[in-house]
Amino acid sequence: MELITPEPGLVIWATISFLILLYILGKYAWKPILAAVAEREQSIQTALSQAEAVREEMARLTNENEALLKQARAERDAILHEATKVKNQIISDAKEAAQTQGARMLENARAEINNQKLIAIADMKNQIATLSLEIAEKVLRKQFEDQKKQDELVKELLKGVKLS
Repeated sequence: MELITPEPGLVIWATISFLILLYILGKYAWKPILAAVAEREQSIQTALSQAEAVREEMARLTNENEALLKQARAERDAILHEATKVKNQIISDAKEAAQTQGARMLENARAEINNQKLIAIADMKNQIATLSLEIAEKVLRKQFEDQKKQDELVKELLKGVKLS
């Protein structure tokens, strides 16, 4: 049993050695180890807070991007709506102008046709009058070749005239 039971001197020297080792470790090893652990804990905490800040910043930027996309879509829709409105207005204005111009051209054509018709009628009347005069002249010349016929015509005309 000697092997299992230590001697009191050995226990005292082992305890003194342990206490010295504990003092040396406490003075020179534990402070740097605890400082390194504390520093590591602090760097981990800083990294976590930075990661949280970056996550919040990313969420904020994502929200801003979504808001900008919504605004851009709204502006695009407004521009497209305005362009459609302008296109429809231009088309309706062009149709109206074309109809107005077409009506004006029709009216001008009708007036021109009417003028040409009046000119043609006047020309026909002139030609008919000229032909009538030529025919009357020929008939009268033929009829007045005889002096007796001329005297009879003058008498008939004088009977129809009343003196006032």
